[in-house]
Amino acid sequence: MTSRPRLDVDALLDDPQTKIVVCCGSGGVGKTTTAAALALRAAERGRRVVVLTIDPAKRLAQSLGIEALDNTPRTVRGLRQDPGRGSGSLAATMLDMKSTFDEVVVSQATPDKARQILGNPFYIALSTSFAGTQEYMAMEKLGQLHTQATAEGTYDLIVVDTPPSRSALDFLDAPERLSAFLDGRFIRLLMAPARGPARLLGSGISMVTHAMSTILGSHVLEDMQTFVAALDTVFGGFRQRAARTYSLLQAPGTAFVVVATPERDALDEASYFLNRLGEEQMPLAGVIVNRMTELEGGEVVTVEQALDAAAALGSAGSQADRSARVCAGLLKVYADRVATATTQLQYREDFRTAHDGVPMASVPALISDVHDLDGLRMVGELLAKGSPKSGRKTPAKDPTKPKR
Repeated sequence: MTSRPRLDVDALLDDPQTKIVVCCGSGGVGKTTTAAALALRAAERGRRVVVLTIDPAKRLAQSLGIEALDNTPRTVRGLRQDPGRGSGSLAATMLDMKSTFDEVVVSQATPDKARQILGNPFYIALSTSFAGTQEYMAMEKLGQLHTQATAEGTYDLIVVDTPPSRSALDFLDAPERLSAFLDGRFIRLLMAPARGPARLLGSGISMVTHAMSTILGSHVLEDMQTFVAALDTVFGGFRQRAARTYSLLQAPGTAFVVVATPERDALDEASYFLNRLGEEQMPLAGVIVNRMTELEGGEVVTVEQALDAAAALGSAGSQADRSARVCAGLLKVYADRVATATTQLQYREDFRTAHDGVPMASVPALISDVHDLDGLRMVGELLAKGSPKSGRKTPAKDPTKPKR
């Protein structure tokens, strides 16, 4: 018999050895809401939590009751503390890659050197739009938060909401990609004039730099060389820090949670995440399947029975039989819902079979968007009891409650 392990969300969040929870998944699966709900639940169960989002949709601030998120953690008010679990806290921050890059410069360079770098046009371009900068800075920001938490005891749990799509795991490549960039032949060529007197340079390098100066202009080449020198002297430390953060993600105190919806494409993406995490030897906590269609009281009649009854009722032609036609329409809606629930359940079970032994939790679809702490609180409660079971046992739902 195939094992059906349950993702015990409360056990994960309550464990003091859990220091980092990383939520990853494709776009549109409720990953940001899930991260916020996990963070809120952990805080209300006594943990000191900070949630970091690098999702550009910026939905997190509204749900947490914060006017805006930025690079500085902001305290979330309105927590419901459990007296028996101690006093928890919750802060939220959103990655600002330019601000984080600037912080690296200021922390690693002298004031004069920092001013020179921050005003360099190539630095400005890199820190705002260069491909991969967001992933580099996500590693940096996570490392900063962890260092602060360790040194000052400000937080004992960091929840990370990653970007939508497969790029959510690009930050795993950040150290290697940054090293390749800094060690590239073109970068070494530009660095050559700064690393030694001109008389020590080979004639080939001199010819190339002279040609570049002719094409680009001496001022542009000087700016490039100044910037590359800054990379070598200032950001070399980031390469080591990024590598340490990568190791931190592999450590036992980290737990990856893959978020999906019960749709074929989303579950295919979830499979990609699971395989990639396995290849990178990242610690996996489990999978959360959001927005499962469930039926109140279970499946009363089959799709075929509902459609047959709808066809019989819908054939009434007189005005007196209008109620019968209304019932026929409702039966068709019910049949569609049963068909959707059946399909989703099959997709989920196929996924579980393909990833036998991976802990899983499921959350039913809600009827309105999550937009406040109460909504996040309810999602957290559903996550805590959302173990997939055989059959269709549906948790009671309040129709006035919000939906994601």
